[in-house]
Amino acid sequence: MGTTLRRTGHALLWLLFSVQLQAAERPDLNTLSKDPVWLTLGNYRPDTFGDGYTSQADDPSFFLSENGKHSPEAELKATLSAIQKPGGGDQHARCRFPARDAWLRKTLKLPRTEVSCPAYDAWRSKLNTETVTLVFAASYLNSPSSMFGHTFLRLDPPGDDEHTNLLLANTISYAADAGARDNELMFAYRGIFGGYPGITTVQPYYEKVKLYSDIENRDLWEYRLNLSDEEVDRLLAHAWEVEDKNFDYYFFDENCAYRLLALIDVARPGTNLLDKVTTHAIPSDTVRWVVDKNLVKQVYYRPSASTTVSYEVSTLPDEQQTLAAAIANGYVKPDGAELAALSDEDRAHVLDAAYDYVRYQSGEEEWPRDYSAPLSRNLLVARSQIEDVDPIPTPPEPDVRDDQGHDTFRLSLGGGRLDDRNFTQLTVRPAYHDLLDPPEGYRPGAQLQFLRLDARLYADNNELQLEQLTAVEIRSLSPRNQFFSPLSWQVGVGARRTETGDKRVLSPYLDGGAGGSWRLGPWFQGYAMATADLEVDDDLKRGYDFAPGADLGVIHQGTRLSTMLGVRSKAWIVSSQHRQDELYARASWHVSRDISLYGQLNRERHYDRYQSTWQAGLHLYF
Repeated sequence: MGTTLRRTGHALLWLLFSVQLQAAERPDLNTLSKDPVWLTLGNYRPDTFGDGYTSQADDPSFFLSENGKHSPEAELKATLSAIQKPGGGDQHARCRFPARDAWLRKTLKLPRTEVSCPAYDAWRSKLNTETVTLVFAASYLNSPSSMFGHTFLRLDPPGDDEHTNLLLANTISYAADAGARDNELMFAYRGIFGGYPGITTVQPYYEKVKLYSDIENRDLWEYRLNLSDEEVDRLLAHAWEVEDKNFDYYFFDENCAYRLLALIDVARPGTNLLDKVTTHAIPSDTVRWVVDKNLVKQVYYRPSASTTVSYEVSTLPDEQQTLAAAIANGYVKPDGAELAALSDEDRAHVLDAAYDYVRYQSGEEEWPRDYSAPLSRNLLVARSQIEDVDPIPTPPEPDVRDDQGHDTFRLSLGGGRLDDRNFTQLTVRPAYHDLLDPPEGYRPGAQLQFLRLDARLYADNNELQLEQLTAVEIRSLSPRNQFFSPLSWQVGVGARRTETGDKRVLSPYLDGGAGGSWRLGPWFQGYAMATADLEVDDDLKRGYDFAPGADLGVIHQGTRLSTMLGVRSKAWIVSSQHRQDELYARASWHVSRDISLYGQLNRERHYDRYQSTWQAGLHLYF
């Protein structure tokens, strides 16, 4: 009996000690609610003022506590209570929030009992995911919503190493839920100021390829992440939690790239990718951060349809390019004498280029099917008669990826002279790229600048002036040739110093232009645009002025030296009724992708007097 009592006492003491030990090991809930993992799961960010937190989720169904949006502790307690309730089914907290449930059970050592979640289980089974790939779609200047590029995640099934098979994989993406009710300008405005909810959605990858690569002609970069099985499970579980939940959408920060960083932070705690975001989250920058965190194990390049056709054409000699264009446009038959005079290899490559160009134009819906379909068939018939000739190779991967280009934040410091006045100039540009920045990793001929500020300090009187504030400036110089005839265009809005006759005033402006651009040999590109300028200011006679004009120039974008030389002329026809002519020369020497030396000279004729401005300085990219 004594032995039995002693054993029973020891067992009770051990049980009591185990309970106390487990209680001691469990963290205090207030402390646990500030754990970085819990904050990430709840999409909490520190308040700008005070020491509290606010969730970026704007959907009440994302929270189990009435005060969950502003109180991580209240949401944690509500979640802990809900996941310990008996039962199951799709509406049970464990099924609605599987990532929260898994983390709390592991952290608090709660029993890991099975629960029935039919909808979640079916969703996971449908996705059938083994690895995750971050996909970057290159910038697309003709759409304000895509000027910085776009990112999304591809969910790769087991054993699929062939990229063609991966077209059937699913994707997770985040975008503004704008529907079709707004045009592009309204979409840009509401996107900047938060007029749309953002929704996380799941779509097949082939739909993304069709949209970005085939329709919008954007190259795709695929970055396969080195996530473990457990990390993939966590990412998918949290994706389920936020799917179809509203998050306010903003172009500059809480955009497509930002939400994907949050998913990766959940998958691998401690990456802290969201901490890299300050004033903006540009997709190419966020890809760079993911690479810098050693999260990528493989990169694959998928050229767009236009890139493929352009490369095929570029491999042909000039006379064969002309012949391929003539065949595609119906001036020469696929079995004509002009082709018969070529060698088998040359004839095959001309037919390949012509066929792909016809299919591209058909996909763009620029050529009617009753023309392109029979021509495509005739081209294939002619090509099938040439044996033992390989097709033109696919475009090679660019030497520099989009994430390897210069950082998008630029700080510039320089000095110069306006007539007889010396000045020091400081320029701050949060985003993104101009024509004379290091070109590697960016679209040739493309310029996009946001919120650029130019301030000058004049030496003669220590006067500090705001020289120019550029709200947005876009320029697209896409060269034309016998295959492609894109429109070159530009638009800018902001405020700038302008002459009113007797003084220089800061005037709001809106300018734009359209025209063409052409390759001038291997090194230079020329452009010609009709322009229009509008300025608004009380110092103007009628409060505003309007000027039609023209802009002609030549540009060279090189890895070491970029130059631009041009002339602008415009005629103000409302308030001042005079002509303004300008000769400009600019150059930038790229010391590296993060440092450039720049210089520029402007010679201007305005109000029948001449004025010269020159400056030189240093660009630093962050």
